[in-house]
Formats: sequence, structure tokens, C-alpha cells
Amino acid sequence: MKKLSMIWKKFRWGIVTATLVIASFTSYSFVADNYFEISKNLDIFASIFRELNVYYVDETNPGKLMKKGIDAMLESCDPYTNYISEADIEDYRFMQTGQYGGIGASVRKKGEFMVVADPYEGWPAQKADIRAGDILMEIDGKSTKGKNTDDISKALKGQAKTSVKLVLKREGEPKLIEKIVVREEIKIKSVPYSGMLDKTTGYIKLTSFTEDAGKDVKDAFTALKAKGEMKTLILDLRFNPGGLLNEAINIVNIWVDKGQEIVNTKGKVKEWEKTYKAVYPAIDLDIPIVVLVNSGSASASEIVSGSLQDLDRAVVLGQRSFGKGLVQTTRPVSYNAQLKVTTAKYYIPSGRCIQALDYSHRNEDGSVGHVPDSLITPFKTVKSKRTVYNGGGITPDIKLDAPKLSSISQSLVSKMLIFDYATQYCLVHPTIASAKGFQLTDGDFSNFIIYITDKEYDYTTKSETKYEELKEAATKDKYFDDAKPEFEALRNKIAHNKTVDIQKNKGEIAMLLKEEIVSRYYYQNGRIEATLHADPEIQRAISVLNDANLYSSILAGTYKPADDKK
Repeated sequence: MKKLSMIWKKFRWGIVTATLVIASFTSYSFVADNYFEISKNLDIFASIFRELNVYYVDETNPGKLMKKGIDAMLESCDPYTNYISEADIEDYRFMQTGQYGGIGASVRKKGEFMVVADPYEGWPAQKADIRAGDILMEIDGKSTKGKNTDDISKALKGQAKTSVKLVLKREGEPKLIEKIVVREEIKIKSVPYSGMLDKTTGYIKLTSFTEDAGKDVKDAFTALKAKGEMKTLILDLRFNPGGLLNEAINIVNIWVDKGQEIVNTKGKVKEWEKTYKAVYPAIDLDIPIVVLVNSGSASASEIVSGSLQDLDRAVVLGQRSFGKGLVQTTRPVSYNAQLKVTTAKYYIPSGRCIQALDYSHRNEDGSVGHVPDSLITPFKTVKSKRTVYNGGGITPDIKLDAPKLSSISQSLVSKMLIFDYATQYCLVHPTIASAKGFQLTDGDFSNFIIYITDKEYDYTTKSETKYEELKEAATKDKYFDDAKPEFEALRNKIAHNKTVDIQKNKGEIAMLLKEEIVSRYYYQNGRIEATLHADPEIQRAISVLNDANLYSSILAGTYKPADDKK
């Protein structure tokens, strides 16, 4: 007990020192005002922590207890304020820079093992002839059986120039394959694809706002412009989770001129109130632009799409964006850890805030759910004075329903049958046509149907789900027995038939197969290119850009969706 008492005294002294340090920041008046409350509650917390670790009936893990307490405390603030332990710093660095030490491949769970899902073109895994579909059996002599994705990812990552020994099981190979792969500093491209969709329409796909994303977009745009035929542009920000603020500003600056305000931040502390303007002359002030967004477009994606919308510089098309308008700053804490803390909110040129005003009502993916009218305020764009709204995320100028896969397609993807068939396809087709030119034949589709004949991929359709809900409600209301024959007849009519559903959704399934097969030969770039011309949102964007009157009416604020017959 004497030893515990000494430990406790040192711990208490650390707490007192921390409170004195906090109090020393007298420039932050809000901290000084709360000094007594902070000091009191730190002392209470320290006392409880001591009593729990000394007297709890079972052995405790102080580190886990403290981590649990920290996480719960930060979670009560907002979803983006969190503690980054020393062990997680590398993952955080990857989110900011797009760089990490590793072999350059993504993995996914398949049964008890992990399978290589995508080797990245030009990086160690691809150069070592590790292929999508290869099953990871061992890493550095240790079995991967039963391991989760995080375990495998950490084992594959490491310092550049270090090696890792892999044992792989490959379809069509009777023996296991051994590979020694030298890790490199992997840099994931923020612009995985750019090109011309037709003679006049340029396209840039931006997947993240990591370091140099602004330069990557600028280089892609300049290269397309240099060809001399590009008259319009589509900037694709769908499923882009955001990233660095300065990269968002640099991207907007490509199409708006020097000195134009792009975004400002407001926080409790004066130093976080800043205005960010374009600092360079624009590359092109006139080219018509459509920005594609969806519920997965967040943070920096919303700054780019929202600022271009507010400045009447681009038409936004798709679904309402995620609704994350909070600024995070990392603060160093003890033992090489970091605190990522929300310090301000983003406001775009019209004056509206990107952040969803209501944290509680979110969709399953975390994006903005229903926003009550009482929380929605109108704002005016800078040039045309057309009306835009706050309340959470960026509302597109042209709203489209989110594309959704059929129940059978979702099942085929989740059961990895699309993935596995692509692996089989590659065994008998050493080469294919270009990513853009490859087409799945009727014979290929028939072979796929044969391939899945003995595979399990059952599913429940939306109609079947609604039927079960209706049946449950009728049973509770005691109507079911009287209407049982009608219920059984309805069930028989809506019961899904796999063979019929495959033919009904042949086009959708064929496109999924095409995308997966092409990626085996042309990697991430090919995966994007293979599906561009079948993407309904891209085709809709092209039609908007090809209709000068429609495009102009949207930016002028005279566009009415009911008048758009396209």
C-alpha cells in the first residue's frame, strides 16, 4: 500500500501540474473562467481512477480504462474529435498524406483467410506478381487464419526498404507460392483517372484531399486543356471523404481568380477565425463545370462543391453531400499521442455553414438525414443571388436519386461471386481488349450463370421485406387469420426467382463483372475507365454541359426542375 500511495502522489502531482498548465493560458479567457470547474473535476476523476485500480475485485488494465474514459468523453462532443494513440499515428499520417510504408495492396476477408483485393499498379505487390484473388496464408511465417483486416494490414505495413515474406494460395496453382516483397513508401494517387469522355468533355476523378491533391488536379486539368478540344469539365467528388483544407482551396483556385474568398472558419478561440482566399491567378475562369457529389462527399469535397456553387462557377449534380463542416486540429499530448479536436466550423462564400445543424439525425452511412424546415435558412450566391440553403451538406442544383444495386446484385457482390468469377476468367484469358473497349459477351455471361449454379447467394427483396412487415402488423392487429389465403397468394407472387432476377438485372450484373474483370488487367485506372460510359450520373452531367441554355439557367437561378425534360 505504501508503494501504491507513492504512485498515487506522483499521479496527483501530474494532475495538479496539468491544471496549472491549463490555467497558464490566460489569453484564452474561457479556460481561465472555468479553472475551478476544470481543476475540481480533474481531481474527482483522478480519485475515482485511483480507487478503482486499487480496490476493484479483479485485476484492472489502467491503460484500457483510461482509453475507454477518454473515448467516451470525446464522443460526447462530436464524431470527429478523437484520441490518436502512438500506435495509430501511422494510420492517421496516411489519411493526411496518402502515404504509408507497405506493399501497395488492399485485402478483404474471405472465409477464415484474407484475399488480395486490389494490388496497386506500379507498387511492390504488383511488381512481385501478386494478383487479386491470391489468398494470404502466411505473413513472415505466421498463419493468417482467423485474423481480421486490421491485423493483416498492420502486418503488411512497415518501414520502406524492409522485406516481408508472404505465402500465397492461387487459383489454378497446385502448390503454395512464396514471395519476398520489399516494402516501399506508398503514395496513393488523389487523381486515379482523368481523360476525355467525348470530343469536348473532360473528366477528373478526385478521391482524396491528401498532400499535393491541388497540384494533381491542376496538372490533370492542364493536360486535358493542352489537347485543345476540351470545352467542358466534369469534376467527380463522389465518395470523396475530404482531407486537407489548403488542398480544397488550391483546387477551387484553378477556376476562380486571385483574391476571391473561398471559405472562412469560425471557432471559440480567436485564432481559429480565418478567411481563406484564392492566392493565384485562375487557370480558366470560363469553362463550364459540373461537380458530381453524393452522400459520401464530405468535408473538403463540400468546400470545393459548395464554394463553386456559391460563386456561381459550377453546377452541382447528384445527391446531398455528407454534411461535415467542422475543422479539426491535431494537438500533441503525452507519449507521442495526438488529440484531434474540433476547433471551428466552415462557412462558404454565401455565408452558410456546411455542417449539419443536428448531429443526432443521420443516415446509416453517417450522412445528413432529414433536416427539419425550422433548421433550414436561405442564403444567396455571390454573383447571381440565387437561393441556396444551409442545414447540412451541399444540396445539388440538379438532384438525382442515388443509384442502388438490385438485391441479387448486392448478394453476388457480398458473397464475392463477382470477384471469384473474375479470378476464374483471368485463368483462361491472358489478355483482354483495352479497358474502354472490353465488352462482356453473352457467352461470358452464360458461363457466369453456370459458375454460380451451385453457389449460395440467397437474398431478400424489398418486396419480401415489406410483405413480412405487413404480415407482422396484420398478425398484431388480428387480421391475418381472416386474410391468410390472400397473404399466401401475395407471398407466392412476390417470392423471388433467382433465374428470373438474373435476367431482369443482366445489364447491371454484366457491368459489375466487366468492372471487376478489367481491374485484373488494368488496375484502378481501368476499373474507373471501364464504367464511365455506363454511369447514368456522368451521362446526365454531359447532357447538362451540352445544353448551354440549361446550364446558364441553373447558374442564373431561373432553372426549375419541372421544366427540365431531359
